[in-house]
Amino acid sequence: MQTTRRSFIKRSLGLALASSFDVSTKKTKPRLAFSTLGCPTWPLSKIVQTAVAAKYEAIEIRGLEKEMYLPKRPEFSTDLAQTRQLFTDNKLKICNLGASSNLHFMDTAKRQKNMDEARRFIDLAHELSCPYVRVFPNDLPKDQDREQTINLISENLSELGRYAKEAKVTVLLESHGQVIWKDVLLQIMQQANHPNVGLIWDIFNMWSITKESPTEVYKTLKKYIVHTHIKDGSMVNGKPAYTFVGKGEAPLKEAIDALKSGGYKGYYSFEWEKMWHPEIPEPELAFADYPQAIQQYF
Repeated sequence: MQTTRRSFIKRSLGLALASSFDVSTKKTKPRLAFSTLGCPTWPLSKIVQTAVAAKYEAIEIRGLEKEMYLPKRPEFSTDLAQTRQLFTDNKLKICNLGASSNLHFMDTAKRQKNMDEARRFIDLAHELSCPYVRVFPNDLPKDQDREQTINLISENLSELGRYAKEAKVTVLLESHGQVIWKDVLLQIMQQANHPNVGLIWDIFNMWSITKESPTEVYKTLKKYIVHTHIKDGSMVNGKPAYTFVGKGEAPLKEAIDALKSGGYKGYYSFEWEKMWHPEIPEPELAFADYPQAIQQYF
């Protein structure tokens, strides 16, 4: 049958519209990682095997076999070459190293100790081709002037950013401790003002205390957010009671909608706090659940 010019145009237009519809309705595929905080007794081999089996893209290293200072572990010191090969062979990335460094100390010795730890983690991240190192703000002590403490956190963060630039690493401040209000975090980030400094948005950490709208949090801090920690739960007698994702009260849909609409391209890293809360379900269950549970928001 002969195809007329009109029918050809109509058919082409229909195909174009269908293609446009497919693109617009296609779900975003989140980049998934999990933190080793969720499996505090596992060896590195089991962590990697679990990530591969559940189709995670990356792992966030926050301690190994209950040792939080990674350079004390052979996997991150004498056996570093084997660790790099293990991740390469399994096509996994290390997306972040979680240091315990706190940036709020005015005491000279405490400040030096925490800054030295952060620098050691930056060096390690460089050796592992890991893009990020997490540090904590972390406190606003009553015996220190509030503004001076905020300024100190900013100065320390900026100093670490300058150090990290040489290592091609970015230092990430996590919304944590008492430094979880969006306007305080904005002040710190604006004062730090360094390209090798960013922010981890721990949605539950902030919302559980501040009850600030995730939409407003993201609008305020969007410029700085390059990594997220995802968890769910509720507050019981002032303490967090963690649940699998989608089973708690955290406003994850609002937060993730804001991230998606804002063009966020980073990881949605599952932070199952088994290390600090041994009563919650085992990591085998939690890590298997997360990749499916998170899909409800995409």
